Amino acid sequence: MNRPSLLWKLYIAAFYIFLFAPLLVVAIFAFNASPFPSPPWKGWTLEWFIGNGSVFGKPGILMDPIWLTSIGNSLKVAVPVALLAVLLGTVNAWVLERAEFRGKTIVAMMMLWPLVIPGVILGISILAFFSRVANSLEEVLQTDLDLLRPGLPLVILGQLSFILTIATLIIAARLRKFDRSLEEAALDLGASRAHVLRTVTLPFLSPALVGAGLVALLMSFENFNTTLMLVGSDPPLPITMYGQMREGATPAINAISLLLMLGVGGIASLFALTSKAQG
Repeated sequence: MNRPSLLWKLYIAAFYIFLFAPLLVVAIFAFNASPFPSPPWKGWTLEWFIGNGSVFGKPGILMDPIWLTSIGNSLKVAVPVALLAVLLGTVNAWVLERAEFRGKTIVAMMMLWPLVIPGVILGISILAFFSRVANSLEEVLQTDLDLLRPGLPLVILGQLSFILTIATLIIAARLRKFDRSLEEAALDLGASRAHVLRTVTLPFLSPALVGAGLVALLMSFENFNTTLMLVGSDPPLPITMYGQMREGATPAINAISLLLMLGVGGIASLFALTSKAQG
């Protein structure tokens, strides 16, 4: 077995320092006893997590209604996006892998377009389209359609427009490996198609379904560009972080970033485990 050379070891070390050093600095200064999120270091504190605001004038993130509300808004978006992405992604994967129809290749290629379109353009397009639809329907129905106006429902639709593609690709890759003779054997033994789907096909797809759901959660929580174009008066976490940075950053930004890193890292680890199970 070839042992790595010193140059190779130095490269690996430099790569991981470049990758993790900024994150480590952010994590450390989340505990800095200072009103500023940067050096100098003034000692350890948990005030930016659980403080009541008596020390630095601002409460910690777990005691601040602004941060708690934004985390709740992110969950209100991420959970529906994940569920819809898994449900619709399974249907899309089934169509792409099992159905045969004219223009299937073109349809599959068009599904990838939301991944390459900039998020800002995607958000503006969705906003303009649904605003036009809302205006037309309101003239006909003589009622307000807030669901089609900027707000969390529109954020869900906007994020789903590209996250759905990723979920579809994950599930389709797993479905492509499935041995259809297992379904045929179950049908020959008298099982109905619904029973085969429930007891044979879906259990095989379950690692991909879980993985697609975790990826959807991850991408929803960190999405900024599309969300910024569609958000209303209930900003999710990335939008609140952006607003706080513009007003003047405090170590609360570091604290929420640390919690977000831990959450994202946990989700990514679970996805890695499910991907390993798929293999």
